[in-house]
Amino acid sequence: MNRSYKGKLFVLSGPSGAGKGTLRKKVFETVEDIRFSISCTTRPPRQGEKDGVDYRFISEEAFLTLLEEDRFLEYAKVHGHYYGTLRDDVERTLSSGIDMVLEIDVQGAFQVREKMPESILVFVSPPSLEELERRLRERGTESGENLRIRLRNARLEMLKSGDYDYVIVNDDAERASNELKSIITGFRSFREERK
Repeated sequence: MNRSYKGKLFVLSGPSGAGKGTLRKKVFETVEDIRFSISCTTRPPRQGEKDGVDYRFISEEAFLTLLEEDRFLEYAKVHGHYYGTLRDDVERTLSSGIDMVLEIDVQGAFQVREKMPESILVFVSPPSLEELERRLRERGTESGENLRIRLRNARLEMLKSGDYDYVIVNDDAERASNELKSIITGFRSFREERK
């Protein structure tokens, strides 16, 4: 697709269990010409996750080699595992005029903002910490201590939401995904008007 403009980078972040993935998937069902950046991680796959679809599951050694080669746009160590977005993937997609969504943690979002200030940061917030705890328990992927760590981190992450361009409270997945879709299509309309 030959376009005379660069794509827009949308950075979606928020606490684990806030529903970032759900909102992204709903938006991708109806919005065309948008890509999802598949992050690298050293954590093992959860049930149902596929390598190259949900994440690129790699060894810590391979991750650290990529880090030494300065290949990441952003990276973080979260809950004992590394996560990172490959810079080439993002730059190649945006250069072709396609918009892209990164689904990353809060510290990664600010690294992207520093390197690509034109990116749009969107924070997905649960309606409350109690609801977040309920979602994490229902998900069944976290044990007692891990759950406590995730909830503690969520409190800290939510304090940073004021530094984002947009905050979406995910109290209803349909409404929240429509809000995310409006943000993306709004930037596209503005870009078309400027052309």
